Amino acid sequence: MNQIAVVFPGQGSQYSGMGKKWLERTPHASRLFEEANEAIGFDLKKLCIDGSMADLTRTVYTQPTILTIEMIMYSALIEQTGIKPTLLAGHSLGEITALCAAESIAFSDAVRLAYFRGKYMQEAVPQGIGGMSAVKNLSKNEIEKICADVSSEMDTVVPSNYNAKDQIVISGKRSALNEAGNRILQLGGQIIPLQVSAPFHSPLMKPAAVMLSELMKGFSFKAPKHPVLSNVTGRYYGEQSDIVNMLQLQLTSPVLWIECMVRMKEAGISTVIEAGPLNVLSTLLALTYPEMNVFSMDQIEIDALRDKLKTGEAGNINILPQYPSGINTVKSMTNIVSKCIAIAVCTRNRNWNNDEYQRGVIEPYRKVLKIQNELDRTGLEPNMEQMKEALTMLQSVFETKMVPTGERIERYNQLFAETGTRQLFPDIEFK
Repeated sequence: MNQIAVVFPGQGSQYSGMGKKWLERTPHASRLFEEANEAIGFDLKKLCIDGSMADLTRTVYTQPTILTIEMIMYSALIEQTGIKPTLLAGHSLGEITALCAAESIAFSDAVRLAYFRGKYMQEAVPQGIGGMSAVKNLSKNEIEKICADVSSEMDTVVPSNYNAKDQIVISGKRSALNEAGNRILQLGGQIIPLQVSAPFHSPLMKPAAVMLSELMKGFSFKAPKHPVLSNVTGRYYGEQSDIVNMLQLQLTSPVLWIECMVRMKEAGISTVIEAGPLNVLSTLLALTYPEMNVFSMDQIEIDALRDKLKTGEAGNINILPQYPSGINTVKSMTNIVSKCIAIAVCTRNRNWNNDEYQRGVIEPYRKVLKIQNELDRTGLEPNMEQMKEALTMLQSVFETKMVPTGERIERYNQLFAETGTRQLFPDIEFK
């Protein structure tokens, strides 16, 4: 028997125009958009169809828009394939969608809950004070020790997302986050700053958790009709009385997505369908359990998905997230600084002279990281001077780390292909 899990991604999966094809192809999309608009009193539909990335990355807008798109996808999945999911799970915000899909909470209430959750999270910490970074190539114990060592009563950084064995996200105040990043680099790890507006899933979210708990007293919850996994425990929700407590704790506790994936495996899940923008969760599952059949609704037509589910044909998930047509153009200006940072930390080092490494890697990296932090704080796109500074940093990193010419050219080609910005630097030779 085909055991199917449906999973819902959280904040960070949004992109400009993410609702357009669903409005065009799914009859019930207009109804759900209108219901969402009425629930929160602004044109959420317009945001999902025409909203800029600057608007969609504002947490107060991000959360209700993603939830709405996810429920449109899920409704289409159930109506057009007739599947009955074995279990449901969501990452962070996606857990509210999972509860809505399990009929624990009405859709209009879920939209309101997502809106106020985003509002409270955004207001909990002043913009620019906190942030988040993904860490790779260090063990769970090493990351936890670094966070504990650099944290103090005033400056805190903690693991906030256990997404996969080789991907843990840390969250906290900028000062502690930067110090943790430096130590991670020194141990040979990779640190990738995330473009988020606050330190989610950390103790700094306690004011938001208190506000959310009070808000939820006015909502009506029911026991889930399908099993739903909790991010806080990595186990299933029990009674409806669990819901308020788990959703409150989720704001200050790490997301145990590894544990959620383990539960899916233990439940005998053979097929996973991601209902949401992009393919973040399906990629993690495909990498963790390659024997599973994994599909992303954002990457496959629903008719084709229905046929594959009927025949048992293998999933065709692309392991690396593929942005829909036009995304790179929309996000390119914003991405070039952060992409330079990501390439810099992911590039192998062949130079073990500490003084040279400090001057040629650490110092320019910190300078560009400061630029990216300011862009995150203001929501602005980088100007030419900032982009050139990022490219200069990358050149310095390549030279100091003694990166072979062929690898440098490949990295530059990757950078410009993904951001579409090569034409901005016609007079600079990159080698």
